[in-house]
Amino acid sequence: MNLVPMAEILNDAHKKGYAVGGFNINNLEFLQGIVWAAEELNSPLILQASEGAIRYMGMDYVAGMVDAAVKNTSIPVALHLDHGSSFEKVMQCIRNGFSSVMIDASKLTFAENIELTKKVVEAAHSVGVSIEAELGTIGGTEDDHKVEGKDAMYTDPEQAKEFVDATGVDALAVAIGTAHGVYKGEPELDFERLDTIKKLIDMPVVLHGASGISAADLKKGVELGVNKVNVNTDFQQVFTAKIKELFADDPDLYDPRKYCGPGRDAIKEKVKEKIMILGSSDRA
Repeated sequence: MNLVPMAEILNDAHKKGYAVGGFNINNLEFLQGIVWAAEELNSPLILQASEGAIRYMGMDYVAGMVDAAVKNTSIPVALHLDHGSSFEKVMQCIRNGFSSVMIDASKLTFAENIELTKKVVEAAHSVGVSIEAELGTIGGTEDDHKVEGKDAMYTDPEQAKEFVDATGVDALAVAIGTAHGVYKGEPELDFERLDTIKKLIDMPVVLHGASGISAADLKKGVELGVNKVNVNTDFQQVFTAKIKELFADDPDLYDPRKYCGPGRDAIKEKVKEKIMILGSSDRA
């Protein structure tokens, strides 16, 4: 596949002060809408597949569709595993052409997180694949990743510094008050914590659970050093809303191209909106 390591994309974003979307794919329409939007705005792109999405589509289909989508594109694209749960899952993705993987050992102890992450870094870097890890625990639910609110834990800045020094990761996902899935109330982000972490580690920082975060808060996060912003739920919602609208207008609609196509267009417009907020347009 014509892919680049995620570190290549994020290091430029870190150096120049913007963020790139880590946009999750769930089917063909999601992939097309996301890639076409990034191409139209000349933006770098990180395509993400969760373990649940890989099970749904099949690894060969994920790799094959992404290959078809990016082989003739002029923008830099990384294919990234979102929330890899084990060394074995990460290695499976690397063997199938992913240019970046996330190992999420945030539920383990600090020492265990370092140990597993370091093992993944050594294996992935040996073949030119980038690594994202997580420190702290981000609440909410996304596919297999579920954390109850009481178990969510903010990232400790001093631990973040120790963690990246010990592991050599390319990007660090931090917990500052975001959540996966649909927010039950207005999220309150700890920007002071984010600022402290960024200054201590001086490397690409990742914000998970960005769906439902206001444009103003996303822009502030980018100003304070966020370089990768993960979005999935927002795209799922606009896709589904468009299809519901079409069926409300015509309950007898049966041709999937006539509702999946408009759903894809809705995703494309939402992706363009996110790219403009993150400041990655014309950065390819």
